Amino acid sequence: MRGATHAKWAACAAAVALAATACGGGSDSGGGGADGIVSSSWGDPQNPLEPANTNEVQGGKVLDMIFRGLKRYDPETGEAKNFLAEKIETTDSQNFTITLKDGWKFSNDEPVTAQSFVDAWNYGADVTKKQNNSPFFSDIVGYADVHPEKGDPKSKTMSGLVVKDPKTFTVALKEKFSTWPETLGYQAFSPLPKAFFTDHDAWLKKPVGNGPYTVDSYTKGTGMKLRTWDAYPGEDKAVNGGVDLKVYTDNNTAYTDLISGNLDLVDDVPAQQLKNVANDLGDRYINQPALIIQTLTFPLYDPQWSKEGMDKVRRGISMAINRDEITKQIFRETRTPAKDWTSPALGDKGGFSATACGEACSFNPTEAKKLIQEAGGLPGGKVSLTSNVDTGSHREWMDAVCNSINNALGEGPVCTVNPIGTFADFRNQQSSFKLTGPFRSGWQADYPLIQNFLEPLYYTGASSNYGKFSNPEFDKLVDAANRESDAAKATGLFKDAEKILAEQMPSIPLWYQNGSAGYGERVSDVKLNQFSVPVYDQIKVS
Repeated sequence: MRGATHAKWAACAAAVALAATACGGGSDSGGGGADGIVSSSWGDPQNPLEPANTNEVQGGKVLDMIFRGLKRYDPETGEAKNFLAEKIETTDSQNFTITLKDGWKFSNDEPVTAQSFVDAWNYGADVTKKQNNSPFFSDIVGYADVHPEKGDPKSKTMSGLVVKDPKTFTVALKEKFSTWPETLGYQAFSPLPKAFFTDHDAWLKKPVGNGPYTVDSYTKGTGMKLRTWDAYPGEDKAVNGGVDLKVYTDNNTAYTDLISGNLDLVDDVPAQQLKNVANDLGDRYINQPALIIQTLTFPLYDPQWSKEGMDKVRRGISMAINRDEITKQIFRETRTPAKDWTSPALGDKGGFSATACGEACSFNPTEAKKLIQEAGGLPGGKVSLTSNVDTGSHREWMDAVCNSINNALGEGPVCTVNPIGTFADFRNQQSSFKLTGPFRSGWQADYPLIQNFLEPLYYTGASSNYGKFSNPEFDKLVDAANRESDAAKATGLFKDAEKILAEQMPSIPLWYQNGSAGYGERVSDVKLNQFSVPVYDQIKVS
């Protein structure tokens, strides 16, 4: 039951940049940045920057700069490559021996040891610490002792984690999980220094990690300054002097600052500017496929949406949405109508299917109206769509989706929009299960596996299953896929599980989202990784 993305809400995580402040994000250095510093649009993280507690995009950007883990995903291919891990060995896909490379340390000069990982993972799993990413550790033997469903924990440590020596530890999983090593590039598995535990409050104010950057300062609502760590022992040393992340609450303001030379990088070009971006930026505009999907999730914890027969209504709403028209008119080639619950960036071998959703993802207003009427109509005769509206053009597309639904049903304005001012407020309502109608669910994958598009979002009790969908057969297939050592067979089992989503429609696939960014003339070598996050450490400043 691995959990969310730095989305990855994507939730996540959506995969949309949170952005911009009342001050407009203008640089205090008189230009995009100074002394080799990259300035970039950003949004305040939802939670303090603990690796096991950060499962949304904005906090994830920072963790990606200040931490390095056992594995790291190749920025171009997404392949999980050993990083701090010298080797990860297993003979049965259930018991693993992990050996660390020499020479790694944290920016406070503490060595990175096997204990650094074991202590961090035990902390992340501890129910009393209330970490969002706890389910990522649920496969490890002893998780139930530190994270019981009810009552107090029996232990502070998981018995499945054993330190053998400073460079070696073993991990025992409850069941076979053949692709488990591939998940270890996710930030929840980062190591933590002793300082995290001995002076936790101080660490939260100024996090200490083992990545190419250190946190210089953070002012909520304004921004964070990160500076290059000169003694960083890794091969991916930063080629700039640091990054100033500037908070924006309107990404149109961020774009204006970019064009005027007051900002170096915007990693979410607003839809309103897509008609201008080619003329404004030329080849300094990036638009590429990413491991991101946008859906509308139904609150199945609300009886009006989960009662018998409502699957017809959910399917009908999906068929009432004209994805082709909306993506063309609003998003201008930065979105593609969804055909399944994953991403084309996975490829066919990785589990993407252009037919999984079938007719339910095809615009058919006549059939949509018929299905909804056969099921007794919309709950209370209406439906309200919820999202944050501070970025990502969410208000525009929600209005368009409602117009499409209203036109299809022909019953007046039965679909309305429930806008929430900020991403953080939206996430808080979403994660506390307070929403009563379909809500935006942007998912930016944590790692490039079909498992990560299905299990965290739809497995019973998973950490990003905000609609509280639960289906025993779905869970059974996911468990079987995780145990399967043959990659092709495992992918097939996940695709079988996806068929259940097509039957039940716990969420409506809307569109796949490209990674988009624009950058100024001061910087070069700007790239986005497969998760649509800038590869900050490789950006050069002239």
